[in-house]
Amino acid sequence: MVREILITFYLFVFHMLFTMAKFFPIQKKTVCVASFGDNIFYTTRALRKLSEEKIVILKGRSCKYPFNNSTGIVISFTLHHPISYLRSIYHLATATTVLVDNYYGFLAVTNFKEETTCIQLWHANGAIKYFGLQDPSTEKRGIKAKKRFMRVYSRFNYIIVGSERMASIFRKSFEIPDETILRIGIPRTDIFYDPYEKLVIQQQLRKIQSVNGKKVILYAPTFRDHELENYNIQLDLSLLEEHLSSEYVLWLKVHPAVSYNLAEFHSDFVIDVSDYHDVNHLLFNTDILITDYSSIPFEYALLGKPILFFAYDLVEYRSIRGLMNDYEISMPGPIIQTNEEIIAAIKENKFSRSIIKSFANDWNEYSKGNSSMNLAKFITQTDKQTDAIKIS
Repeated sequence: MVREILITFYLFVFHMLFTMAKFFPIQKKTVCVASFGDNIFYTTRALRKLSEEKIVILKGRSCKYPFNNSTGIVISFTLHHPISYLRSIYHLATATTVLVDNYYGFLAVTNFKEETTCIQLWHANGAIKYFGLQDPSTEKRGIKAKKRFMRVYSRFNYIIVGSERMASIFRKSFEIPDETILRIGIPRTDIFYDPYEKLVIQQQLRKIQSVNGKKVILYAPTFRDHELENYNIQLDLSLLEEHLSSEYVLWLKVHPAVSYNLAEFHSDFVIDVSDYHDVNHLLFNTDILITDYSSIPFEYALLGKPILFFAYDLVEYRSIRGLMNDYEISMPGPIIQTNEEIIAAIKENKFSRSIIKSFANDWNEYSKGNSSMNLAKFITQTDKQTDAIKIS
């Protein structure tokens, strides 16, 4: 009840400020609201090649992507910086294009001008867990909250996808029509098709995170709502070090929303890479990925490398958060629940390259290396029609 009152008050104030800002004339500019930033980075980079149009990037508190003024005007979009926050609302109200990469509650009260196009660059290339209206927790929210969710989803003129499977998920999760779907691929996947850029990133990371010639295991779990403030890592780091450290190092990448402390574990075996801004960069130097219900495998599979799914709380997570029905048979790697199984799977090389390749093709059918430019061309079109975009 208290939560809903606070949300209602916040949205009322936002609506009033946004309405006042709409009195200013619209400007030819692309305004980006970034929580993750990677899709926005690649899209704006492509936009720069096509146009001198003004670009404004509104960085949320969780966004670690290193945008700078060569990309566009960068503004802090948090209440901790009130003046910047007011500037952000002004830019949202006067933009011709708005790009978002997450669910933003303020969209429920942003009735954009008719000339404004809002495009959702969702932060996940695929989906293992339910979200939006499919999320089981939505049923526990009140009618008012559900109506607010629907108003947010209605602001999206277009949503980009990398596959028909993801298009189907969006239609159900956001209750949107098929004509909202932009089948042009995911901008941040372009780098997987650029050998030179991949090589440069690999060399840079080798210098930043020394691995001493060893292979890299990346552990990148999703977040649990009840562990946001004090994440409890379920890996037995001492056991893994004992059995794997002669050949591997372990990179740890937790979700941006999670806080945790590794101070008690002092070892060269574990390297914390959580503050690194782009997880795809880390994937290029990763030899084995360990995750659970995260969306990372949908892109990592493009590299054809082994994936382990450490689903130690599978039954609980499915009942609380909701998972795709065929999770156990659809993932392109072993689903395991103990640290001993992790060690055995790695030592016995329990992976199928053909299954990984099929998984990658299924979820990346529209992501072929030029998604950023496809989207940039769409944004710069005077008359935005989805049939005008062709995958090349």
